[in-house]
Amino acid sequence: MSLLTVSGVSKRFENAPGPITRLADRLTGQDSRRTVHALSDVSLSVAQGEVLGLVGESGCGKSTLGRLVSGIYAPSDGDIRLHGQPVATEHRGSVTKTTTRVQMIHQDPFASLDPRMRVGETIAEGPRQHGLWSASEAAQNTRDLLEQVGLEGAYADRLPHQFSGGQRQRIAIARALAMQPDLLVLDEAVASLDVSIQAQVLNLFMDLRKRLGLTAIFISHDLGVVRHVCDRVAIMYLGRVVEMGSAETLYANPQHPYTRALLASVPTLGTGRAAFHPIKGEIPSPLNPPSGCAFHPRCPHAGPRCHAEVRMLSDIGTQQSACHLHHGGTSEEAA
Repeated sequence: MSLLTVSGVSKRFENAPGPITRLADRLTGQDSRRTVHALSDVSLSVAQGEVLGLVGESGCGKSTLGRLVSGIYAPSDGDIRLHGQPVATEHRGSVTKTTTRVQMIHQDPFASLDPRMRVGETIAEGPRQHGLWSASEAAQNTRDLLEQVGLEGAYADRLPHQFSGGQRQRIAIARALAMQPDLLVLDEAVASLDVSIQAQVLNLFMDLRKRLGLTAIFISHDLGVVRHVCDRVAIMYLGRVVEMGSAETLYANPQHPYTRALLASVPTLGTGRAAFHPIKGEIPSPLNPPSGCAFHPRCPHAGPRCHAEVRMLSDIGTQQSACHLHHGGTSEEAA
């Protein structure tokens, strides 16, 4: 049984025009309201002890999906369940036990910690508030967690500005682990760190995963890191999952044209020079997504069916792909 199930989830954001804009709309008969289609009919699952990677270009919906899974947003459509229980509701500000069982580690360790709180207070605040720790055990538990992430227990009395970026991200990991989560969501958790520090934090995560049996969603632009860290990978494009499979199989034999283009765009070292093939064209706007397959304006194999019909994920051997080429596409598409 899956620990997390995401079923047919969509998320739309609507702008709220100010009073002057609303008045102008009434006078001109126009409508300035706009809807951003951040996610469209996303379904996936994460098994106990698994690390699922979410990969795609900026604006594809990776972070939005992470926030939905964490209970920060509620889905516009669909359902997200942890151990069979809903993660988020439409009631803003509600915090349930299910919500606290998912913890998110954000990209910027300089912004994710309260500069006015000592590190020990930051780590202990959540578990004390939700009854996981008593006041008498908070100090020792905090020091134990700091040591678990490779820092000295005495650092609990320091303020965030006294730490480097890598150390702050270790503190953020300790804060998340303090809540005894069933699922971690790492949203570009190493992207803002120096390369050498990235490796240290990733090695820490892999070690914690092995020792604690962590389950995680790992959001990243770095295809090399995802291949190293994740068991399965979901490729996202303009709010949809277009391919999903084991990391080993997907990297060795990508099925969707976007996945192939994404992997081909990674710089590689060849005969004394770097070579890469950037994806042609621009990502369409989520304010006005194209009909049919969202990738068809940039796909060299797109045919009439791709322009008209959305293809849902379906099995291609041990992988899943959302492409008409694999399901009776036209000769133009198969060219």
